[in-house]
Amino acid sequence: MRIINKKLQSPARFVLGAIPFVALIATYTFASHIRRAENPADKLLPSLEAMGNAFYRMAFVADKRSGDYLLWVDTIDSLVRLGSGIAVSTIFALVLGIGIGFIPHIRASLAPFVSAISLIPPITILPILFIVFGLGELSKIMLIVVGTMPVMVRSMAQAVIDIPREMIIKAETLGASVWQMITRVVLPQTLPQLIMSIRLGLVPAWIFLISAEAIASTSGLGYRIFLVRRFLAMDVILPYVLWITLLAFLIDRLLLALSKRAFRWHHLSGESL
Repeated sequence: MRIINKKLQSPARFVLGAIPFVALIATYTFASHIRRAENPADKLLPSLEAMGNAFYRMAFVADKRSGDYLLWVDTIDSLVRLGSGIAVSTIFALVLGIGIGFIPHIRASLAPFVSAISLIPPITILPILFIVFGLGELSKIMLIVVGTMPVMVRSMAQAVIDIPREMIIKAETLGASVWQMITRVVLPQTLPQLIMSIRLGLVPAWIFLISAEAIASTSGLGYRIFLVRRFLAMDVILPYVLWITLLAFLIDRLLLALSKRAFRWHHLSGESL
């Protein structure tokens, strides 16, 4: 049997999946040991123990000035901003994506515009957002919307266009109205792609969130990373980066699980990443 046709059992999948993580941890531990052997005060590659102590301090020891548990305050504030931005982008992607993909007049009117704004680097308009919306929460949320919405709209529109024409013709033959075709044909066929669009949109959303928090914020995961960098506090920065990675991974897995549970038919053809 060729290697491309072999199916892996769960234990083998787990072992193979763990190898890169173990290799990364081992490589970091070795590099950290070498640097600290030459200079015990080295801050660039702190030991795993130092990072664990820093993470515990940020998560479970109240800040002396504010009395807050900084990790959890930062996490909640960042997730609220992220969730708000993604929610707005999802609504636009659903409405505009279906409109552009299904109705020729809307496609002719909005498709070129959406394609054009999707090519604008969102980070370049961050100063404009700060000027227009101020330095509060709205500007950070709007950066996430501007950075994720156009791409999500294009993805949804293409999913609508890819619906087999035969399904639309059958619905028309049965006398379905445009609204009935949208709700009973288009929407069920494209909801799995909407979840995929959200998953793909989370990657740039995190980037724009951290960038906005680093520039103008008094809380959040990005704010904390850029606050402690002036002290070269890598024992705090690296755990925060790992924490952000873990949060992003868990959100992605939850969305995938939701898609598999709600749209099992969409995942019957093979594995989902």
